Amino acid sequence: MAEKDFQQDGPVSGKNSKNLILIGVLGLLLLAAIGVAAYMMGRASTPAAEPPSEVGTETAPNAGTKVLSGLMVEIEPFIVNILDVEGTRYLKAAITLEVDSELAMKEAGERMPQIRDAILLLMSNKTFSEMSDLQGKLQLRAELLSRINSFFRKGKVQKIYFTEFVVQ
Repeated sequence: MAEKDFQQDGPVSGKNSKNLILIGVLGLLLLAAIGVAAYMMGRASTPAAEPPSEVGTETAPNAGTKVLSGLMVEIEPFIVNILDVEGTRYLKAAITLEVDSELAMKEAGERMPQIRDAILLLMSNKTFSEMSDLQGKLQLRAELLSRINSFFRKGKVQKIYFTEFVVQ
């Protein structure tokens, strides 16, 4: 009878080995979940670059602008005729302004007609060859920054981003 008991409890049967594999897999999954949770908690405790109250997209006071996360003001896309000796050329562009303060963001909304006018006048006096290469776009960005900042009293535009720029 002792031999009979030994055979039943002796070597690991097929059912027991499957249980051991299942327990091992579940243990690995548990360790992975703990690792992910620890990583996420570590990220949550580090200070963010921008205040969390500014995250998301909301409509600004004036039509034609959108406030993006951070201190960004998006200008609606526009189409401009540009100078070219070969014929009529068009530029479709969208610009985002990075401003230095909440006051500047509000002022950008209030001065949007002046800003759009300055952009349209400056771009319509550029030629196709001036805007077709990187150097021309960088020059245009610098000129726009200078002209737009001349309108601001309570802050300034730090950077200008072309979010859409198509010349045809």
